[in-house]
Amino acid sequence: MITIKTEREIKLMHEAGKLLARCHKEVAKMIKPGVTTMEIDAFVEDYLAKHGATPEQKGFHDYPYATCASINDEICHGFPRKQPLKNGDIVTIDCVVNLNGGLADSAWTYTVGEVSPEAEELCKVTKQSLYRAIRQAKPGKRLGDIGHAIQSYVEAKGYSVVRDFAGHGLGPTIHEEPNIPHFGVQGRGLRLKEGMVITIEPMINIGVWGSQMDSNGWTARTVDGSLSAQYEHTLAITKDGPVILTEQDDV
Repeated sequence: MITIKTEREIKLMHEAGKLLARCHKEVAKMIKPGVTTMEIDAFVEDYLAKHGATPEQKGFHDYPYATCASINDEICHGFPRKQPLKNGDIVTIDCVVNLNGGLADSAWTYTVGEVSPEAEELCKVTKQSLYRAIRQAKPGKRLGDIGHAIQSYVEAKGYSVVRDFAGHGLGPTIHEEPNIPHFGVQGRGLRLKEGMVITIEPMINIGVWGSQMDSNGWTARTVDGSLSAQYEHTLAITKDGPVILTEQDDV
């Protein structure tokens, strides 16, 4: 069932989103060769606790960490680890915040030190595809319009769109209906309505779009070992268009 949020519920989610955006800006300051994603995970959990919030994905289906930390060929749901990040890595930090019952979800890919031009371009195109898709998130538009905005843009650049994972509705739990594919046909799919809160989170690969699962049952990585990047925002669909609840430029 798709839940339509009240103004009060969206306001609570926006407050959670602002906190998550501030947390990501602090994480950005930590990203450098030698830091570990386990240190980042501990920082995020402590930062949220100091601001009266909790990491909602910790314990979700027994997931053990406050963040997902996906490095290089890992598409999503990477486990934080004690191995230091290296110059040239890219790492996606994903977190869901619960602040006073309001949820917000955002992932961001960070470059570590000096990265290759190929990695830099992948991150740039992936981020741009997110904002192109967000512009489609208006009442009356369809899910296919969101997916098409991403797919048509990134495939024209020579990249591929991961099919096995999608955006989703958010609130009252982490994963609500509808699923938001990052590929599709314009004018097809569920029609968007005012009051829906969704995530858009394109996962884009340099190589083919297929994924394979690690033995931990969580971490997905590219089948060909190519780099993967992801950027994610939570947004509310309003009569005036999309409102990004996790926008970092607003905090």
